[in-house]
Amino acid sequence: MKNEIQKISLIKRGMVTLSIACASLILLSTTPVEAKGPLTAEVKTAISQKSSLSEERINAVLKEAYEKFKNNQDGKNADYIKALAIVDSKIFGITLVTPDGKVYEIGDTKDVVSIQSISKVFTAAMVIQEKGDKFLQEKIGVNATGLAFNSIIAIELHGGSASNPFVNAGAIQSTSWVEAKDSKERWAKIYSNMDDFAGAKLSFNEEVYDSEVNDNKNNQAISKILDARGRMGSDPLEATTVYTKQCSVNVSAHDLGMMAATFANDGVNPATGKKVMDKKYVPKILAVMATAGLYDNAGDWLYLTGSPAKSGVGGGILAVVPGKLGIGVVAPPLDKFGNSVRGQLAAAYIINELGINPLAQ
Repeated sequence: MKNEIQKISLIKRGMVTLSIACASLILLSTTPVEAKGPLTAEVKTAISQKSSLSEERINAVLKEAYEKFKNNQDGKNADYIKALAIVDSKIFGITLVTPDGKVYEIGDTKDVVSIQSISKVFTAAMVIQEKGDKFLQEKIGVNATGLAFNSIIAIELHGGSASNPFVNAGAIQSTSWVEAKDSKERWAKIYSNMDDFAGAKLSFNEEVYDSEVNDNKNNQAISKILDARGRMGSDPLEATTVYTKQCSVNVSAHDLGMMAATFANDGVNPATGKKVMDKKYVPKILAVMATAGLYDNAGDWLYLTGSPAKSGVGGGILAVVPGKLGIGVVAPPLDKFGNSVRGQLAAAYIINELGINPLAQ
């Protein structure tokens, strides 16, 4: 009997010890938030910085980026499109928009330039929304070509495929596959879709359109080759004309910031609350932006920022940090790849100074 009592006593003691140990573990797990000691404020600050972006920090980094790069004079305006060559090269505006709709901006954020190749993102988004991700991958492609954005050779090297929707061939294909009964309806849908991403009515640049539509022989040739390979969804020359129109829509840094934030907010415009595309398709478009968004310099951009982005030769750049930020920059002078010099510098600085590189989380 004595031995049995001793055993029971030991068991009870073990249970008490185990209970104390479990309680200690619970206390330890909550210490960073609940503790009341000299480290409490420091720990809370670290947690806050890791989990959210303060308005003060965003404003500070935004101002730093603007001041740091506003006097940079590297690059030059695109001159192969006459109307782009005469755009004010001093325009420099940066807009940041969070998924909850907060807007931070500095500089010439209301000045507009033509959207050019950034428009490719939104037409591809329409196609994937209407026809699904398999269609975009199989009919157009999602791989970088390794050649210039307007290359005809790339089509032949890749078996008659455009390879991705962000080179000219793929963009013309995307335009042709937007569901519509005729050219007028197709253009109306594409234009309206860009308005929805921006949360505003975007203006149309007739001067840029006239300058491009009379000098797009290379794109016409591309469309004909794709049509011969069975890759087009509508008349090739009609699709080329509509594509030229979509490139001629005006955008400001503010517009681009909001359009980027719509992607960052899983396809819902943070200002209007309108669902522009299904959440499940957003990562697919961002993936193509990451691999082919900045022409032949997309790899270097991703290496430095980890963020999907798309540029246009009008001088705009749109960058997306999923779940955290949409960035829009307008600064016309371009580098040798066709990307805004100050746009890249400012956006990369902001992403890295805020510590929001998606690949470093």
